[in-house]
Amino acid sequence: MDTLPTAKAPAKPHDKAYLHSLLARRNQDSSLQAEIDAAIEAAFVRTVSMLVLDMCGFSSTTSRLGVIHFLAMVHQMEQAARPAILGNGGVVIKQEADNLFAVFTDPVHALEAALDIGRALDAMNAVQPPDSALQVSMGIGFGPTLVIAESDLFGAEMNLACKLGEDIAGPGQILLTPAAVAALPSAQYRFHEISPTIGAGAQIAFEFEARLVKKPLGSSGLR
Repeated sequence: MDTLPTAKAPAKPHDKAYLHSLLARRNQDSSLQAEIDAAIEAAFVRTVSMLVLDMCGFSSTTSRLGVIHFLAMVHQMEQAARPAILGNGGVVIKQEADNLFAVFTDPVHALEAALDIGRALDAMNAVQPPDSALQVSMGIGFGPTLVIAESDLFGAEMNLACKLGEDIAGPGQILLTPAAVAALPSAQYRFHEISPTIGAGAQIAFEFEARLVKKPLGSSGLR
């Protein structure tokens, strides 16, 4: 009888194929559920800060200028976002159409990446015609998350960050979950509280307003 890969030394840590193999075993043998759940948590669950970016105006831009024009704008967004993410120690997990998802060790690096993305887009927009202006909305969360390398993210904070970045935030807005704000250094940033309706009722979130001190030096990448 083959044995379950140990939680301490998975064959392919953070790999999608490894996760699928564990889930298949879990579905086939209920007696292994607890052991497999422990292996999945050990291999994939990490406490991270996630940044969810959504480009604004997909429908209107595509109807006016065509999908190729919008795809060119998506390419420009990626050129602005990826260096900002990498420069702040982040990892891009996936990009789906006009959405981009990245993880960081903590909310400071996620927020600083979001601010750098905003500055990069402002610089691009300064030399482009109005029809090609790039506008994005962003959501940031922080907490235990199932991270599949170069594939996907799952977890409560991920769900909330997606709602904030894709559904609630408007052009140029950065919205954060309470957990993300609580993990930031005190007196370094200013926010104001909002009460967006998410799911069955109103939730608490925070909109970034300003940095109160100079940008912190240095960044640490994820391992």
